[in-house]
Amino acid sequence: MADLIAKLPCDGLLPLSIGKATLVEVVPVALTSVSPLKGAEKDLSKAMTKAHGVGFPGPNNSNGDDAVRAIWFGRAHALLIGPAPDSALVKHAALTDQTDAWAVVCLDGDAAESVLARLAPVDLRHSVFGLGQTVRSQLGHMTASITRVGENAFQIMVFRSMAKTLVHDLKTAMVAVDARG
Repeated sequence: MADLIAKLPCDGLLPLSIGKATLVEVVPVALTSVSPLKGAEKDLSKAMTKAHGVGFPGPNNSNGDDAVRAIWFGRAHALLIGPAPDSALVKHAALTDQTDAWAVVCLDGDAAESVLARLAPVDLRHSVFGLGQTVRSQLGHMTASITRVGENAFQIMVFRSMAKTLVHDLKTAMVAVDARG
């Protein structure tokens, strides 16, 4: 029988620091898809706030911090990042464990916006895309979730199978931004 060895999505690829940008892997305890049952969004938001301190996010928004975050993930759909979901949430939502499905990284530094400008077709400048805002968009040729989690910090999520491509594309953009000085 084969011995399986658990590996992180970006195993051996990160951390990476080039110029004024740093890329690190984020390893949440759990990632849970949360979809409210018909007519239950308000009750779900109350239950999430009571259990986890974060409510159900509105479109293109997130709430929380590095320990617990809820991010908008599409129409009537959010992702709870951090702890395993409280059992009280099942009364109001369909929950699906997504923990092993995603690669999660944080791009941080003064050059982070410039790096993402080379890959994403959306305006992520702080004046337009503020703290806590999130978007599902293309990043290079991948579908990604991009959330501003700090002044110059972005949480980026892609399907786990795209982790190596994500790091390669971000590294290439980091090198190009650094080269222009």
